[in-house]
Amino acid sequence: MHQGQTKAPIPSQAPIVAKDLEIAYGDKIIQRDLTFRVEGGEVFVLMGGSGCGKTTVMRCLTGLKAPSKGEVFLDGVSFWESDQATRDRIARNIGVVFQGGALWSSMTLMENVSLPLYEFTDLNPTEIREVASLKLSLVGLAGFEGYYPSEISGGMRKRAGVARALALDPKLLFFDEPSAGLDPITSSLLDDLILELRDSLGATMVLVTHELPSIFSVADNCIFLDADTHTMIASGDPKRLRAESEDPKVRAFLSRGGKNPLA
Repeated sequence: MHQGQTKAPIPSQAPIVAKDLEIAYGDKIIQRDLTFRVEGGEVFVLMGGSGCGKTTVMRCLTGLKAPSKGEVFLDGVSFWESDQATRDRIARNIGVVFQGGALWSSMTLMENVSLPLYEFTDLNPTEIREVASLKLSLVGLAGFEGYYPSEISGGMRKRAGVARALALDPKLLFFDEPSAGLDPITSSLLDDLILELRDSLGATMVLVTHELPSIFSVADNCIFLDADTHTMIASGDPKRLRAESEDPKVRAFLSRGGKNPLA
């Protein structure tokens, strides 16, 4: 295929399809032979122990790192085989919630959420403020528009990061370790928020996590990425995998109590 040419859609109309994906840094293969699909309105989890490449796979799915082989189809279009204009158009429908929220410390929550609206829309300042206030309200932060990230809790910063990811009304939402650094109660509340947003907005969501409470609370489907073989060794409903998987690594990961022995 020539550079700049967009590959024709594949038959599947799932929002996200990975086909024969291989991701590497130079000669070091992180993950290979990844083939999976994320259905519309689904909460899909990329799980596995630390070092297996969960976040790297997410970066490939969100257009932040090109694969060394294979394809990523977003709404039926091969993202990495498309021209830059097509990639930019597709990327507008992707929202990413980074670890820690990744908020600008010198900006208020209102200013953080407004930033992508100023950058990518033709809305006037009044309209932008209204949209930003709505997004903050959606995540339970109404009344905190003028606060700076340093003035709120870690859980609230995560919620503000979600509000910013929602600014452009994306069809696809990605969360990188959303529960990292949070206490169990705050983490559970964030899981509830993810499900509420899925139900109210109809968005398709992909989570990177190794936290069992989150996995069992929110996941409709998942894949297990193995750090030793550098590929996925299980897929499906995590509750079913816990009960039925024949792979000892998968069973150990999903049946562990207390501290994660693989993380």
